[in-house]
Amino acid sequence: MATLREAGAPPAAVDPGARAGASPLDPGAVARLVGRVVTSGTAGEHVATAPFTGAPLVALPLSSPDDVARAVGRARAAQAAWRRVPVRQRARVLDRVGELVLRRQREILDLVQLESGKARRSAFEEVADVAQTARHYAVRGPRYLAERSEPGMLPLLTGVRVARRPVGVVGVIAPWNYPLTLALSEALPALLAGNAVVVKPDPQTSLSALWVAGALHDAGLPEDLFLVVAGGVEVGRAVAGEADHVAFTGSTQVGREVAAAAGRRLVGATLELGGKNALYVAADADVAASVDGIVRACFANAGQLCMAIERLVLHEAVADAFLDRFVPAVRALRLGAGLDYSADVGSLVSPAQLERVRRHVEDAVGRGARVLAGGAHRPDVGPFFYEPTVLDGVPADALCAQEETFGPVVSVRRVACDDDAVTVMNDTPFGLSASIWSRDVARARRLAARVEAGTVVVNDGYMSAWGSTAAPMGGFKASGQGRRHGREVVEAVTEAQTVVAQRGQRFGVSLDALYGLGGEAPSRVLTAAMHTLRVLRRP
Repeated sequence: MATLREAGAPPAAVDPGARAGASPLDPGAVARLVGRVVTSGTAGEHVATAPFTGAPLVALPLSSPDDVARAVGRARAAQAAWRRVPVRQRARVLDRVGELVLRRQREILDLVQLESGKARRSAFEEVADVAQTARHYAVRGPRYLAERSEPGMLPLLTGVRVARRPVGVVGVIAPWNYPLTLALSEALPALLAGNAVVVKPDPQTSLSALWVAGALHDAGLPEDLFLVVAGGVEVGRAVAGEADHVAFTGSTQVGREVAAAAGRRLVGATLELGGKNALYVAADADVAASVDGIVRACFANAGQLCMAIERLVLHEAVADAFLDRFVPAVRALRLGAGLDYSADVGSLVSPAQLERVRRHVEDAVGRGARVLAGGAHRPDVGPFFYEPTVLDGVPADALCAQEETFGPVVSVRRVACDDDAVTVMNDTPFGLSASIWSRDVARARRLAARVEAGTVVVNDGYMSAWGSTAAPMGGFKASGQGRRHGREVVEAVTEAQTVVAQRGQRFGVSLDALYGLGGEAPSRVLTAAMHTLRVLRRP
């Protein structure tokens, strides 16, 4: 694919002053991307803006609910042949996808940055994640899908095989904050399992999903197995109303609606929802070694990350020493709009996100919280930039103590002991992710077992957990249901089919022959057999 930047566009940066300028994207490349949207052209268009500048980025043709039904129909027809393709051959497509994403990373890095406003390093995390996910399922996926034998009712005579069969069409409703990663987290294992996929990305970041569709085609995926529909809530509802399994990432409120819609249709739903993630710095933590990792845990992707830390819980024995290092490190973070690695923190994605962050900070300060770092909108950098912010003394009734901020804001809470830390960490309706920092890993693991979160990371924020693709990821409580990654997501997008075969029929040894003895004899024989199996500890 040709470069996505217009000829003459700056190679390393986007001019933040070009608020009303033209899109920096090459029109020919954009036309090829939007040409992949499944649309009849009757639903209008959405003009996405570049967060770095506020300038128009792309006019995206939208899909109608009828277009969604048509996309699912096309996908279902293609899936009938795909499910019969040997799994090793499907795995080779995934392997090539991972290689293509690495080889073409400049294209997709530019696109992800221009659509989402994130810093280059955060964009690269998406590239690395997709390559890792593709490799994992290309290598391990066939094993996850392999038929397995289970003990039968009559040893040696009853053969039991359990297979995983694809559900059909998996609908993916993906958000804007990780447009490459979250378009593919469920899609890649779903394709490997023999499903087709219909993706509904956020209208702000649809170009990244459309780029993915092109990369999958170039990797050898047959037509119509990965289709993109474009639109907002109405289109998302249509996907949830048509697909055979729905994978949704977004707010808890909308996730409940998706779950209800799936439940009415008796189809599965995988939901990763909100979080109010806490990080505990224990009394024995290595303060000096922890700061850089904790800064990243709080402010990666400008805090617009489901697993981002929004609550710092500090043991009072190390709180001051930690903050003496942490606060200057936060103040030193570089904001910027460059299509290179010059910035540490990028932009918020939209005016709505900026307003939410400002409202949370102003509410906390108005209720008595102190700003230790940040606390200011930075329009000199770009229209939606906000400084990485650390708040101390946030009261329990403040908005940023109760709600997910989803921005570069973290609050500080001091505790006297580990028990208090666990109580504070669990004092939320959410339970997506948490982090514990301690020199004693065994002790940290014991604390982790008491934390109500789907993932607890010791001595890291989120990256090592997310990157451990073999391990399931998901939330407790209001943070979701089901899991992505690992064997679990393959099981979510497949149905278990059990085939039981009686082998003794041709030898005259069968239940029918046993029952033919009449009277009490079948019961005596089966009772003796069950006593024998019990003694032999056979399942």
